[in-house]
Amino acid sequence: MNVRRGSCAIVGAAESDLGQVAPGLSPLDLMAQGITRALDDAGLALSDVDGLFGAATQSRMLTLALREYLGIDPRYGDSTYLGGSSFMSHVAHAQAAIEAGLCEVAVITYGSTQRSDGRSNTRAPDINPYETPFKPFLPSTAYALAASRHMHEFGTTREQLAEIAVAAREWALLNPKAWEKEPLSIEKVLSSRMVSYPLTVRDCCLVTDGGGAIVMTSAERARDLKKPPVFVLGCGESASHTAISNMPDLTRTAAIRSGELAYARAGVAPRDVKVREVYDAFTLTTLLFLEDLGFCSKGEGGAFVSDGKLRPGGSLPTNTNGGGLSYCHPGMYGLFLLIEAVRQVRGESGVRQVKDCDIALAHGNGGVLSSQATVILGSAATV
Repeated sequence: MNVRRGSCAIVGAAESDLGQVAPGLSPLDLMAQGITRALDDAGLALSDVDGLFGAATQSRMLTLALREYLGIDPRYGDSTYLGGSSFMSHVAHAQAAIEAGLCEVAVITYGSTQRSDGRSNTRAPDINPYETPFKPFLPSTAYALAASRHMHEFGTTREQLAEIAVAAREWALLNPKAWEKEPLSIEKVLSSRMVSYPLTVRDCCLVTDGGGAIVMTSAERARDLKKPPVFVLGCGESASHTAISNMPDLTRTAAIRSGELAYARAGVAPRDVKVREVYDAFTLTTLLFLEDLGFCSKGEGGAFVSDGKLRPGGSLPTNTNGGGLSYCHPGMYGLFLLIEAVRQVRGESGVRQVKDCDIALAHGNGGVLSSQATVILGSAATV
């Protein structure tokens, strides 16, 4: 992918209504809310949009449905579906499309009414002859398998995983939009209902409704818009498998490769990143991605997080909106990582703002540790 560092910027970011939305609202309604709010954030209008990107579990041919719903006729569309990492992939694809002149103002969106509609209205799982006969409770069973392997191979403890949930909750308590409003302790995580050993319900993400959007354009146009541009410094994508039974190594994900690509293209290293927004569908994923993205060595994640460094005021602020564990998780979460990363770089996160945040990393995960995509964003001072 031959794109220029900082050639494009995110100029608008917004969520739809979150949590449990009003009866009758559809995923497309939530996407439209997110899009109109993100465009207003950017100082743009629907008529400016000529690139439409999105992925969803509850809408087939999403970009076609959206163009009809919104009454727009974009020149370019991309509905690449890679699970929760789709939206980081869309950032890379939108940057390439803008550089190639295929579009000028791109919207990336998502919406889901998973909480209201339940599991019956999500994408049907693929039939896998090696797994389906055993009736796994996916995706939890798959992530529990990887967590068990990490514990066996490296001595990681349930308490160390629980610390990740507690850190996310402390951030959520600073976020008025977060679903969870009660303090959480390691003891409460460990004593919660077991979902799939070693993961309790507090090791697992929320089930909420919600959506949102971000708006991208060229660096040149971005400088004349309403908010400070947040530049796309580097992106990386990689994948390793579909079914967890075919994952080459349960403790090493394709984030190793996606992170290497993103750092190289951005010209930065893990030590330069001020905020980490990493996909936390489970406590395990935060731990794996901190390792695989270079913030600590492989196998050291448990000890690394155990001193509270991920919490507010800690030395490694991570998932500063409360994450999928405590803020929201409407089926796929990747877009919300980008929204929070944008706000942190802009300095708009209020009491949870990380000081001097000029570089932020947003990392998406799709499937069962299957598809990984990393985006590094920076302020004007970094380009």
